[in-house]
Amino acid sequence: MITRESKEQEISEISERLAKAKAAFVVDFKGLNVEKVTKFRKLLSPIQSEMKVVKNTLAYRALNEHEAFKGPLEGKLTGNNAFVFAYEDVSASAKAVTAFAKENEELVLKTGVMDGRLLDEAQIKFLATLPGKPELQAKLLGTLQAPSQKFVSLLNQVPSSFVRLLAAYRDKVGGTAA
Repeated sequence: MITRESKEQEISEISERLAKAKAAFVVDFKGLNVEKVTKFRKLLSPIQSEMKVVKNTLAYRALNEHEAFKGPLEGKLTGNNAFVFAYEDVSASAKAVTAFAKENEELVLKTGVMDGRLLDEAQIKFLATLPGKPELQAKLLGTLQAPSQKFVSLLNQVPSSFVRLLAAYRDKVGGTAA
């Protein structure tokens, strides 16, 4: 039997995870064996995400402390549920969840919440197609570097053009200028 203290501890743990999470996805894991659940958890760990199986009543009590998650998830938690908390790169977490769900039909994407907005399965799958944080950082860096690279190239063209002009003059005169 679950004691009142263990329920309070569970609510506290869910609440802490919600406070840290940038997004949360709700999945139905019914039918997954322990080996597959463990594999899924190991897949999530390197991308700063984790899966937590929750009782719906305890999850609703934890959601009361987090309005950004409570409003969108109100009435959405039915059946067997697990939360996948995305602490860093939300698109990487969405990619991991959708890829695992594609391989394992037992895992069903139900819904998600990001920035106080409810996400349906199609929106989560779209989020999974977006580039990850490292790729976006690389694109931003390339964009920021482009003007300075063009400026350096332009500065380099002036002496290069002058040297080519001197070489052409030398070839025209027919001499070997030093």
